[in-house]
Formats: sequence, C-alpha cells, structure tokens
Amino acid sequence: MKKATFAGGCFWCMVKPFDELPGIHGIVSGYTGGNVEDPSYEQVKTGTTGHYEAVEITYDPAIFPYQKLLDLYWPQIDPTDEGGQFFDRGSQYRTAIFYHNEEQKDLALVSKQKLEDSSKFSKPIVTEILPASVFYAAEEDHQDFYKKNPAKYKQERIESGRDAFIKENWGKKGS
Repeated sequence: MKKATFAGGCFWCMVKPFDELPGIHGIVSGYTGGNVEDPSYEQVKTGTTGHYEAVEITYDPAIFPYQKLLDLYWPQIDPTDEGGQFFDRGSQYRTAIFYHNEEQKDLALVSKQKLEDSSKFSKPIVTEILPASVFYAAEEDHQDFYKKNPAKYKQERIESGRDAFIKENWGKKGS
C-alpha cells in the first residue's frame, strides 16, 4: 500500500470521488503543511496555522496507479484559484498535490505541465506540488462526511459552485 495526499479545498468534497474504487483502501480527511502540531478544525479554519485541508488516500498501486489518482484529482478542483476553492476562501482551502516520493513528484509535475499546455484554462495553473509532511486526521465528524450527512453534502457542493464549475470546465458531473 502507498499514500497519496491531495488538497482540493473543502476536504468533505474530496473524499467521495476517490472512495469505494477498486484499489483504494482508505481515505482520511485532515490537515497538512502547517506549523501547529495536531491542529483542530477550529484552528485550521481560521487560516492562521498554515495547514491545508486535505485527504490522505491509502491505495494499492498495482490496482489503482498514482497516475489514475492524478487523473481523478484535477477534475475535482479549479486549478487556477490561488485564494481557495469556490465559496471556501483562505489559505487552508488552496489546492496542492503533496508527493510522498520522487516518482509521485515527477508524475505530478508532468500532469500539471500537461494541464498547462492544454490551454484548458486561460489563467495559470496555481496548484502547488509540494513534499508531503505530517498529516493530522481531522475530527471524526469530518470523516466520510458525504455518507453521514448526504443532504448537507449535496447542498454544499451545489451552493459552493463546485459542481457547476466541474460540469462547465471539465465536462463531468460532480460527486
């Protein structure tokens, strides 16, 4: 098993697209990249800890290769927004790919360059490619949010503009 870590704005919206796929063995919502040890949601949401809301995915690369994770990640986000994602604003909602080894780094950089070269977006791709650091699991009520609170999850995706953006820019239905 290997780990992959992605920040795509609100971590509630980053679980379902990856969940329950063959080769995916677990997804944890949490915080990474900051300067406070074991932060709480209340601390992170202030935007003062330096953390990103992120998901850590445990996967079997023989069944679900890292490239497939990247291919699934990009269409979940607005890679041109450096101030957050959709109606979630602030540094804690920025996008990033956190690599765990050189192979992940190389694949992430190539996938970002491919997206830039595609001219899909008129603005620059600002999603960062960063080394993975300590990942702190979020509180239990944030884990599997889409399963525990399906109506609120669906409403959040619609109201935030995430689903409309995905449909318009990626040609896919949101999750």
